[in-house]
Amino acid sequence: MEIGVPKETKDQEFRVGLSPNSVRGLSDNGHTVFVETGAGVGAGFTDEDYFQAGAKIVPEANAAWNREMVIKVKEPLPPEYNFIEKEQILFTYLHLAADRALTEYLIDSGVTAIAYETVELPNRSLPLLTPMSIIAGRLSVQFGARFLERQQGGRGVLLGGVPGVRPGKVVILGGGVVGTEAAKIAIGFGARVQILDVNLERLAYLETLFGSRVELLYSNAPQIEATVPDADLLVGAVLVPGRKAPTLVSRSLVERMRAGSVIVDVAVDQGGCIETLHPTSHTTPIYLEAGVVHYGVPNMPGAVPWTATQALNNSTFPYVLKLANEGIKALNTDLSLAKGLNVQSHKLVHPAVREVFADLA
Repeated sequence: MEIGVPKETKDQEFRVGLSPNSVRGLSDNGHTVFVETGAGVGAGFTDEDYFQAGAKIVPEANAAWNREMVIKVKEPLPPEYNFIEKEQILFTYLHLAADRALTEYLIDSGVTAIAYETVELPNRSLPLLTPMSIIAGRLSVQFGARFLERQQGGRGVLLGGVPGVRPGKVVILGGGVVGTEAAKIAIGFGARVQILDVNLERLAYLETLFGSRVELLYSNAPQIEATVPDADLLVGAVLVPGRKAPTLVSRSLVERMRAGSVIVDVAVDQGGCIETLHPTSHTTPIYLEAGVVHYGVPNMPGAVPWTATQALNNSTFPYVLKLANEGIKALNTDLSLAKGLNVQSHKLVHPAVREVFADLA
């Protein structure tokens, strides 16, 4: 199979769909990989690295896109729409629930679009979302601590405090992978940490993991209203696979937070769970709303592309190889991969996305 790897076009997105090691694995199995020149530079991979791994280096995006299968990291942006071809396989993060325009274009194009974030194992875990969730969760506190600095617009709180001065408070909405990883880093900083979640089994598991170092609370409207206003850092870590994230924090609640507090909403690529938060970029990551610093970069792991590209490829490569070997027949032989299918033959097929866009189903 001919496989294309275009350079990512999202603002300061330096990850790349395939690492040189993945290219070698595909080449060793008889497939030809076409990598757009410079696609891997931001992640630390040169054109020569790809050439030595067996790739063909192509000078323009259309030469990478014009292949049987295209492997990316982030969803296609409007300037890339015209590259998408009928009966092509597109394998990348899509997050369609938050992007009606892209959803409509993919349906019209006739492409087979498979989303990393909805590939699901029998135990309901999300193997291709998990590595980026781990990174985003850890970065959420790293970035939150940075923007709490006065020079960055924050209220000047050191999350770990010092002897004689209490540490900062981190409130995490959601105890899944993102929330768990955020808590690990917040604990490492020495912050006071609260996690809110609706899953009692998950809260019980988190107790075995963190013990008394984290306050574990059942998530409901009164509890959220009680904990959010005095948070120095609020982390949105809610995930409903394939669906738009629910709005858990209203504008009026944000207005009750202290000036200079920070919100980092990792759920922003699924619509976000904070009413006042909208997507930002690595170039302009924050804005002030009601005196609170809002961080809404939807591709947070792009800040650490060397780590993130390799972590992503460790998880995606077996599925990429299966698709390369079997084509769309792989969707019949691998039920986990089949759950990643979002669009095929001009139809929206993923159940959760169909619920969001019922008029397109």
